[in-house]
Amino acid sequence: MKKFINANIYGTEGPQQILVDDGKFKSIAPDVGEVDTVTDLEGKLVLPPYVDPHLHLDYIFSGLGEGNANRSGTLFEGIQRWSDNKKSLTEEMVRERALEGIRKEMNHGVQYIRTHVDVTDPNLTGMKALLKLKEELRDVVTLQLVAFPQEGFFRYEGAEQLVEKALTMGADVVGGIPHFEISYEYGVESLRRIVDLAVKYDVMIDIHCDENDDPNSRFLEVLNALAMEQDYGPKTTASHTCSFGSVDGSYASKMMGLFKASQINFISCPTENAHLQGRADSYPKRRGLTRVKELLENGNTVAFAQDSIADYWYPLGNGNMMNILDNGIHLAHYTHIDEINKAFDLITYNGAKVMNIEAYGLEVGNPANFIVLDAQDAYEAIRERAEVLCSVRNGEYLFKRAPRKNEAAHELLKDL
Repeated sequence: MKKFINANIYGTEGPQQILVDDGKFKSIAPDVGEVDTVTDLEGKLVLPPYVDPHLHLDYIFSGLGEGNANRSGTLFEGIQRWSDNKKSLTEEMVRERALEGIRKEMNHGVQYIRTHVDVTDPNLTGMKALLKLKEELRDVVTLQLVAFPQEGFFRYEGAEQLVEKALTMGADVVGGIPHFEISYEYGVESLRRIVDLAVKYDVMIDIHCDENDDPNSRFLEVLNALAMEQDYGPKTTASHTCSFGSVDGSYASKMMGLFKASQINFISCPTENAHLQGRADSYPKRRGLTRVKELLENGNTVAFAQDSIADYWYPLGNGNMMNILDNGIHLAHYTHIDEINKAFDLITYNGAKVMNIEAYGLEVGNPANFIVLDAQDAYEAIRERAEVLCSVRNGEYLFKRAPRKNEAAHELLKDL
């Protein structure tokens, strides 16, 4: 057995001790008794591992290289550039990209990732590579794979069959992108078919939904209605929903009531959508976010995600969820002290709920998965953008590092 002492656990008052036995939390209390192996966490903040519920591991670093940039910075140029360049993709290329992305995220304390995998490819190259990687890495990171028709469920010939094939191969989630279809009617029908597939294979749904600035884009309304019809809300996620940040108050109010009834989930990608959206605006330029605060107040689950790392849609990103959280709470005005103190939910518990992860969190009986931050409490951690000092999986270290210290030459700076 192992004991960790002087832990300031997120959401818990006072220093706690954590007892781990056989890879699980055996006890969490002010005093868990005596054991031989003791680690002093020195009052640092302890959280469940970070969760990134929306990433594209098969795209990572695809946007690097001379002449490879998305010049317009728009969603649609990104899709076209990917379409042109993915024809030479191999399983080994996907594996190398995905591994690098996973390493980066894990190095920042992420242990759970939902990745969308493009299946508009007759060879299903990305899905094959990531299914193998999912199994290979299961002991150190939890991967969920979304069968995602990047070039459209109907717009890409044969996409419907490829999505279903990916589900039979073992994809955990079915995805879609209705706003990329050639008409509203095609987008609606794509959502109907996708929900039918989810019910048929008993998998979750995660839709790239209304990722634009058009306040008349209404696929979120359609998705929510279909989820309500099938009583599928908790297993359904609407990702992005940027246009819902631009709709008028009357329509938003109506939809909030329907979202409360369905209990549909939402994912916002703060950095990527701040980069992509508002490109057709002069001034003021829109932020690109959905109504994060209002949805949380409505009782819906909202999580933040990285989305992209140096691909055709976003030239930056490094898998650091603290950076995502920092950007997200600023853009969403989620910065009252009470909001800051619970903001870690957006990259931990809420992401786990979106992914329907069982046995997540610091509770007796759960797998002993947690991270330790270089801060004493949530407010300090977020204000200082605290680094992850260690990541523990099933009671074993994935990594640990010492807190950074300045070698200050001036007396004034020595205690910083």
